[in-house]
Amino acid sequence: MLAPITRIRHRHVEVDGVRVFYRESLPDRSDAPVLLLLHGFPSGSHQFRSLIDVLGSHYRLIAPDYPGFGHTQAPDGFTYSFDELAGITEGFVRHIGLEQFVMYVFDFGAPIGFRIAERHPEWIAGLVVQNANAYEEGLSDAARGLIGLTPDTPGAQDVVHGLLTLDGTRSQYETGVTDPDLVAPDGWTLDQHFLDLPGRKEAQQALLFDYHSNVERYADWQAWLRRHTPPALIVWGTGDPFFTESGARSYLRDLPDAELHLLDTGHFALETHLPRIAPLIADFLDRAWK
Repeated sequence: MLAPITRIRHRHVEVDGVRVFYRESLPDRSDAPVLLLLHGFPSGSHQFRSLIDVLGSHYRLIAPDYPGFGHTQAPDGFTYSFDELAGITEGFVRHIGLEQFVMYVFDFGAPIGFRIAERHPEWIAGLVVQNANAYEEGLSDAARGLIGLTPDTPGAQDVVHGLLTLDGTRSQYETGVTDPDLVAPDGWTLDQHFLDLPGRKEAQQALLFDYHSNVERYADWQAWLRRHTPPALIVWGTGDPFFTESGARSYLRDLPDAELHLLDTGHFALETHLPRIAPLIADFLDRAWK
C-alpha cells in the first residue's frame, strides 16, 4: 500500500517590503503539530523538500526562505544581518498566524531561530537541532577562521568568494560523508543557481562578516535554554567541517533531558540520513506537541 502523498503549497507573502517565499505541507488533520523549518547556508527551503514529502501528510511543516536565499525577493538596499533576517522571519510567523510550533534549526537557522525564541518563548513548543551551533566549543578551526574575517582583513573577500563557487558549495554537501553517492547533486546545483543571482554573493558576504554577532550571543541563548528548558531533539552529523560533535554534546549541559543522536555523516545530514532522522522527528513531535 502506498503511503499518504503529501500536498504542498508554495506561496509568497509580503513582510516589511520583503516578498518571502515559503513551502507548507497540508496535512490530513487540521490540528496537526506544526514544525517551522529554518534552513542554513548556502541553502534554502528546498533542502527540506524530502522531509516535507515524508512527514507532511501527518504534520504541518512550514519552510520559509530568508532574504538573500532561495525564492525570497528583498528590495534594493536591504541590510543583510542576522538581526534583520530574524526580524523578517519573525514577521513571517506573525503574518501566517502561527501561535506555537516546534522549531527545527539548522546552521544559520540557529542564530535566526534563537533570536526569535528570545523574543517569543511562548511560541516554542520544542526544538529540533541539526548541526546548529550555539557553543564556542562547537566551532571548528575552519569556522573560527571564517568568523574572524572582517572587511578589512587582507584577502577576506577572496576567501568568502571561494566558498560561493560551485566547488565550494559542493564540498559543503560532501565533506564528512562516508558515501558521497548518497548525496544527490540537485542540492548543491540549486544552491549555486541562487548564489549566482544578482546581489546574492554580496548578501552572503555581508552575513558571513556579521557571523561574529552570533558568537557574541551564545551565552544569552544558553541562558534561554536553561531558563525555558524546551523539549529538544538533537541530531548531528559528526563529519561537519564547521560545527563539531562537541557543539552537539554541549547542549546537554543546558538541556540535560534532550535526546541526542550522533550520525556518521556531514553538515547536510538530511541528504544521507533522512530514513533515520524522519522517524525521530515524528516521534518527537508526537511527544512534544501538547
